[in-house]
Amino acid sequence: MLLYNTATRHKDEFTPQNPEQVTMYCCGPTVYNYAHIGNLRTYIFEDLLSRTIRLKYSLKHVMNVTDVGHLVSDADDGEDKMELGAAREGKSAWDIAKFYEDKFWKDYDALHCTRPTIISRATAHIPEMIALVKTLEEKGYTYRTSDGIYYDTSKFDRYDALVGHARIQGLQGGARVEMSDEKRNPTDFALWKFSPKDKKRQMEWDSPWGVGFPGWHIECSAMAMKYLGATLDIHCGGIDHVTIHHTNEIAQSESATGKKYVNYWVHGEFLILRSGKMSKSGGTFVTVDTLREKGYEPLAYRYLCLTAHYRTQLEFSYESLDSAAKSLKNLRQLAWQAKMQTPGMALVSENVQTWNDKLTAAMEDDLNAPRALALTWEALRSETLTPAEKLSFVHFADSILALDLLQAPVAQAPLQLPGQVQQLLDQRAQARQNKDWKTSDVLRDQIAALGYVVKDTPQGQQIEKK
Repeated sequence: MLLYNTATRHKDEFTPQNPEQVTMYCCGPTVYNYAHIGNLRTYIFEDLLSRTIRLKYSLKHVMNVTDVGHLVSDADDGEDKMELGAAREGKSAWDIAKFYEDKFWKDYDALHCTRPTIISRATAHIPEMIALVKTLEEKGYTYRTSDGIYYDTSKFDRYDALVGHARIQGLQGGARVEMSDEKRNPTDFALWKFSPKDKKRQMEWDSPWGVGFPGWHIECSAMAMKYLGATLDIHCGGIDHVTIHHTNEIAQSESATGKKYVNYWVHGEFLILRSGKMSKSGGTFVTVDTLREKGYEPLAYRYLCLTAHYRTQLEFSYESLDSAAKSLKNLRQLAWQAKMQTPGMALVSENVQTWNDKLTAAMEDDLNAPRALALTWEALRSETLTPAEKLSFVHFADSILALDLLQAPVAQAPLQLPGQVQQLLDQRAQARQNKDWKTSDVLRDQIAALGYVVKDTPQGQQIEKK
């Protein structure tokens, strides 16, 4: 299996530390608002990775839920997103966290993403975070300012390991990292933030340094290492996490343990609109509920995501979603035909195994979902596979693609045909019964000229408007 490793900048052969169980940590949602479909694209690619790994290995998959400590700015200033959400809706931060987490999992399930082995909430792991900060303090990596305990990035000589020296230099005084009077270096970051003296926070805890709350970066390191050990096989997230969040995770984790933190860093690219990146702050985000309100099933969006490689940007439009929905419907129709034509059990044969191996090879080549999707179409259209073999392949393909391919076709109201079209359709049915294929083809063309498409299925003629 090959995975593109952000740390090495090329595809590496995947070799787990323990072949008995792969360890994987994925950055989860900050539950202060709805997840938009750009966020959810990341979880779809992580699900493809999870399903592919499970073809050969047992997987321990941990995902955090950030319910405290994620500030509006990555520069350790601004309001905590949870407190901001509470003020916005006139509820407690705890109620906000529960509401939006519950909604996140509903959307996650609707997209057929496999639940993590362990769901780790930040507010349930404050002691582990305090312990990790104390370790860093004891090893001389921290300093105190008026607003918190900070990590000194100048003391970690591999701080640019994930992104390269040039990109770290670009952060000096840049838009995402601002230099405060008390920071020693622009890239230094908060491990523990003190509660403001003039305002009581809803979420705050006692610590050796005073009442406050954890920094966002320390949360992931503390929870990942608690459940998966000092070195993880795989760490996933969106491409936007590379420069700051994941770079900071590496620094604090390796400073604390003296060991390599992650062997394979895997990041998914953005979903974009024509106007740019989808974001909550810009007010240009689409949710799963938005799709439903417009008449799309969530799996049409999953299909759309599978048409692009996870490391390429995907432009979202309702035109592309229309195309994905139609393609999914047609693919399901082929799968359903195979099921209806199979009198007994699905047949697992050498021929089927060849197709299964092709699809596995596509997914093991850095999660080439577009290739896997194309192979599924090829197999279901193949004349070398029997319906029973196609049915067997569909079961295997859908265990990875998770598109509910054997969903029964939805009954639709009969199409009201103009009298002339119905007459030609009846004449064609008679011609086919008489095995008069030439007349049948002529009638098909006449029907097409009137704006309708005829398909011949085992159940008879099917007609739809162009």
